[in-house]
Amino acid sequence: MQLYASLPLNLQALSVNHVFALELLACSAIVVKLLVMRRRGMRTLEPFPGPPAHWLLGHVKEFHQDGHDLEKIMKWSEQYPLAFPLWFGPTLSILIIHHPSYVKTILTTTEPKDDYAYKFFIPWLVLIIVSVIYFSVFQDKWDVYAKSEESFELFQHVSLMTLDSIMKCVFSLNSNCQTDSGTNPYIQAVYDLCHLVNVRFRVFPYHSKAIFHLSPHGYKFRKATRIAHNHTVEVIRKRKEVLKIEKEQGIVKNKRYMDFLDILLSARDEHQQGLSDEDIRAEVDTFMFEGHDTTASGMSWIFYNLASNPEHQEKCREEILQALDRKKTQWTDLNKIPYTTMCIKESLRLCPPVPAISRKLTKPLTFFDGRTVPESCIIGINIYGIHMNTTVWENPYVCVFDPLRFLPENVAKRSPHAFVPFSAGPRFVEET
Repeated sequence: MQLYASLPLNLQALSVNHVFALELLACSAIVVKLLVMRRRGMRTLEPFPGPPAHWLLGHVKEFHQDGHDLEKIMKWSEQYPLAFPLWFGPTLSILIIHHPSYVKTILTTTEPKDDYAYKFFIPWLVLIIVSVIYFSVFQDKWDVYAKSEESFELFQHVSLMTLDSIMKCVFSLNSNCQTDSGTNPYIQAVYDLCHLVNVRFRVFPYHSKAIFHLSPHGYKFRKATRIAHNHTVEVIRKRKEVLKIEKEQGIVKNKRYMDFLDILLSARDEHQQGLSDEDIRAEVDTFMFEGHDTTASGMSWIFYNLASNPEHQEKCREEILQALDRKKTQWTDLNKIPYTTMCIKESLRLCPPVPAISRKLTKPLTFFDGRTVPESCIIGINIYGIHMNTTVWENPYVCVFDPLRFLPENVAKRSPHAFVPFSAGPRFVEET
């Protein structure tokens, strides 16, 4: 009887031991798989020496989001002048390139954006002429700050202005973002999404869709995504209502041009099938973000750099006043402000709106020095590093603001791929 009485306990203990052994075996298999994948990746990038990396975390622990991460990358760029690998976790490696000759090799191809980093944007995301009306609102707000004679953060204000402008010029809607009280929910959602994508990329466990979904950051990401999507759906809904009314009443709207949303709604394939609501929303989401966020970033840095260099700011002001002479601005007037154009380019060199982009190779690629990377390798184009490359630019550091770098005779001495704030090649501008 004692033997039978003790049997269930022994079976229970045996079951627990088996479960523990299976869990240990599964964990060991995962670790072995990660090590094998890491060794394979290390062999792939063996021709490209780089900074030492932790076997599990890679270089993630080197980035602290303290405002000095770009400085660290630039330090490595000096140590490894053409290219070097960065590891994010034990298996994800990106070959960072920052020399015009290397950049030319990849940007002149039609290789796609990498499907690893960009996939973090997928739940959210499947140069604009600023409206004079919205700039006047923007200018009125700035007059108040100017009279206070105190420093202030302008990016939020520029973001609201560019969103107002893109809504009006591209979607024909009066959004009044600048005059809304409080924080604009769409703008805040864009900020949150950008931050959360960055967090997910840096935290290796978050590369797992399931783990990220269950995390607090995943919850915030889904909430911000809903806000961004609802904003886009509302834009599309209002336009469809307008088009429906026009069609019912037989109104022919005289337009000087079709805006972006008109083109999407009227697009038809060879079978006369239009885009689905989901397709239109994805296109609008992408255009809304790319159109206003990067423009706002570029404009903010231009204003900052001019304010920090009043002698250049005054020259730009005099040139613009003389060229425009209080008349209505035309495209041809842009040719009359060469010094202002050079200042804009110098600001974009120092502070590119998108500091890096990436590609995933569909076939082996050989660089000018004979080194080759295989299919599936992810290439990171360090735009900031290219613009600060000491082999290309004289005194690029310490934020030396020198618009004369872009005099025609100086530009002719450099590679066309030494200045790529909006990418280059087949994906020029669309990239950023």
